[in-house]
Order: sequence, then C-alpha cells, then structure tokens
Amino acid sequence: MSIIYLRRSVRKYQKKDVGDEIVTELLRAAMHAPSAGNAQPWHFTVIRSEEKKQRIAEAHPYARMVLQAPVAILVCADPSLEIYKGFWVQDCSAATMNILLRAVELGLGAVWCGVYPNEERVEAFRKIFGLPEHVVPFSIVPVGYPAETPKLVDRFKLERIHYEVW
Repeated sequence: MSIIYLRRSVRKYQKKDVGDEIVTELLRAAMHAPSAGNAQPWHFTVIRSEEKKQRIAEAHPYARMVLQAPVAILVCADPSLEIYKGFWVQDCSAATMNILLRAVELGLGAVWCGVYPNEERVEAFRKIFGLPEHVVPFSIVPVGYPAETPKLVDRFKLERIHYEVW
C-alpha cells in the first residue's frame, strides 16, 4: 500500500528527460489496468513536442504544468472497442491511475488533468491531436522528475465508511 500513500499530484518538474523506455513502462502499466470485459478500450498518445504542449496549456486552464514536463501522456477512449457500453470511463480511469502509480515507483512525478467530460476541452484536444470523432480524449498526464515534494496527507476519513446501510 505504500506506493498508494506516496502518490501525490506533482506539478513542477526538473529539466531532465524521461527516456522512451520509461514511457513504455508507464504505458505497459496503463495497459495492465482492469477493464470491463477485458475490452481495453484505450489508446495513448505520447507528447514531447513543445508546440503541442503549448496548445494543451492554452486549451486546458489546469494543465499549464505540461509546459515544464518533458513528456505527457494523453489517455483516450475508443467506445467502439467496448464490450459493456458506458464503462470506458472506469476503464480509462484505471489506466490513468496505473500511470500515476507506476510513475511513483520509477521516481517520477505526474498529475492527472481531466479532459472528459468538459466538452470544450474534449473538442480542443480532438483538434490538437487529430483524433477521430468517435475517440474521446479522457485525461492528460504530464510526467517528469519532480522538482517539488508535495506534503503527504492522511486522507482516511472514518466518517465516510458505512456498514450494511447508510
């Protein structure tokens, strides 16, 4: 469980490259996420281009840290690959979380920036990356070596637990 407790949203990165083999490992972790019916309805776009990162920052007001990150991963859903309709949101959430957790294990920092369900962001990301109309950009994950250490916080809340009934 320690890796789960150590994960923090890192928004500041060192000027240090993240190699292709490490990015592949993050994507391998993403693709090991559970998915409804094992449909794996995801696609990933690796972004290193400064021009693309600039366009992301302009389209997404809470993703400006992408400008500092050496790499970002766009997690997309392809609902046409689903077996059980409507579960792609959970599937892509699990894939995104696996990226974040594997990043911590590899000494990296990352942050989950939601794209879906904000329609303006969805359309902007479709244009930036030339996505087919049926593909849904779900999240953008800037990744890099941390230049900050966010404080660890115990988020356990006993009052949020119910047994048998509310």
